[in-house]
Amino acid sequence: MNHSHQYHRARRARLIAEMRRQSGGGIAAIPTAPEAFRNADTHYPYRPDSHFYYLCGFPEAEAVVVLLAGADEGDSKQILLCRDKNPEREIWDGFRYGPDAAREIFGFDEAYSIGELPARLTEWSGDRPAVFTPIGGYPAWDDLITTTLNEVRSRVRTGVAAPEVVVDVRAALSTMRLTKDSQEQKLMRRAAEISCGAHRRAMARTRADWYEYQVEAELLHEFLRSGAQAVAYPSIVASGPNACVLHYRDNNRQMQQGDLLLIDAGCEYEGYASDVTRTFPVGGKFSGPQKDVYELVLTAQLACIDAVAPGRPFHAYHEVAERVLAQGLIDLKLCEGSLDAVLESGAYKQFYMHRAGHWLGLDVHDVGLYRINGESRLLEPGMLLTVEPGCYIRPGDKVPEEFWDIGVRIEDDVLVSAEGNENLTAVAPKTVADIEALMQH
Repeated sequence: MNHSHQYHRARRARLIAEMRRQSGGGIAAIPTAPEAFRNADTHYPYRPDSHFYYLCGFPEAEAVVVLLAGADEGDSKQILLCRDKNPEREIWDGFRYGPDAAREIFGFDEAYSIGELPARLTEWSGDRPAVFTPIGGYPAWDDLITTTLNEVRSRVRTGVAAPEVVVDVRAALSTMRLTKDSQEQKLMRRAAEISCGAHRRAMARTRADWYEYQVEAELLHEFLRSGAQAVAYPSIVASGPNACVLHYRDNNRQMQQGDLLLIDAGCEYEGYASDVTRTFPVGGKFSGPQKDVYELVLTAQLACIDAVAPGRPFHAYHEVAERVLAQGLIDLKLCEGSLDAVLESGAYKQFYMHRAGHWLGLDVHDVGLYRINGESRLLEPGMLLTVEPGCYIRPGDKVPEEFWDIGVRIEDDVLVSAEGNENLTAVAPKTVADIEALMQH
C-alpha cells in the first residue's frame, strides 16, 4: 500500500466507527462523480467526487467505496468497486488500475468489478440496520439505492431484513473533512506554495497595455509548470472597474497604466485547493487614493489573521473585518457617522458586502457547518480557512471621484494551529513596499 493511502484507510475506519456510533453498524456506499460531457463526444477533464476522493484517493471514474460495519469493532470491511483492466480501452483512454491492483495500492480489504455493483450491493445490504450514502447528489445513484432497497425488501420471506434507515453520509464526512490530517496539510501547503509562485510571477511580469488574459496565462504557466493538475476555480484577473465585480470571469480587458489589478487565483494540487488574492498597481506604483484603500484592507486583513486561533468563534474574524473597514471608511470620508452607527446601519456594505472567509480543502468553498444550533462554530487546530476582507468602490453620487473603480481584496490561506495560526500563503508579497519592490525589478 502506498504510504499516503494509510491516511485514506484510517479515514475509512473513522467513518466505520461513526456508523457504529449512530446506528450500531450498517453499510456505507459512496460513489465517485460521473464523467461529464463538455460538448458532442468530448468530456470535461475528469475530477473525482470530493467525499469519495477523501476516503480513498482513487482517481478513476466509475468507482464506489463500500464500507461494512458490524456491531463489533473487528467486524468491518473496506471494499472498492472499480473498472476492470481493459487493454483495448487503455490504448484509447489510458491506464486503468483494475480491481486487483487497486485493492493492493489503495489499501482495501477487497475489490471487485464495478459491473458487479447491483448484485453485491443487494447482497451486502441484507440484515444491516442502516445504509449510509449521499442522497440527492447524483440521480442515477439515488435510483440504484432505491432499487437495491426494494430488492432486499422483496427477499423478506427468505429471512433477510432490509435496512430500516437511510442516512445521508455527507453530514458525517463533512465534519471529518473540516479538520485536516497531516497528509492533507502537506498537500495544501504545496498547493499554497505553487499559487504564491504564480502570484509573484504575475506581479513581476504584468505590463500596461496587456490584456487580462495574458496575466491569466502567466498564472496557468506557473501552476502547470509546478505540478498542479488544474485551477481550483476559474481565475479572476480583474483590472480597473472590473476589480469591483466580485466574481469577474471575462478576463478580456486591456489594462491601462495606473489601474489596480485584482487577481484571485489558486491551483488544485492532488485534489486540494488553494485560494489566494493579491491586488497591485499596473505600472508598479500605487497612487495616493489607491494606497489609502489598500493600506486599510491590509490593516483589516492582518487584524483578521490575528483573530484566528483555537477556541475562537469562526465569526469573530468577520466582525474584526467589519469594524476595521468601517472605521477606515469613516476616516476616508466614504461613510458618515460614528463607528457604531455605521456598523448598525450597514452603510459600510456599499463598499464591503461579503464575509471575510470560508473553509478550504478538497473544495474551494469546503464542506463543514459554520454554525451549530445557531452558535458560531469554535475553531480547532487543523481547520483551514481563507481570510479575505476587501473594499470595492464603484462610482456614485457621494463617492469622491479619486476613489472611483478602486477594488482591493487581499486573501491568504490560514491553518488553525495549537498555538494560534499559520499563514500558508504569506510568501506572496502584500505590503505596499514589497509589491512595489518586486514590480520594479
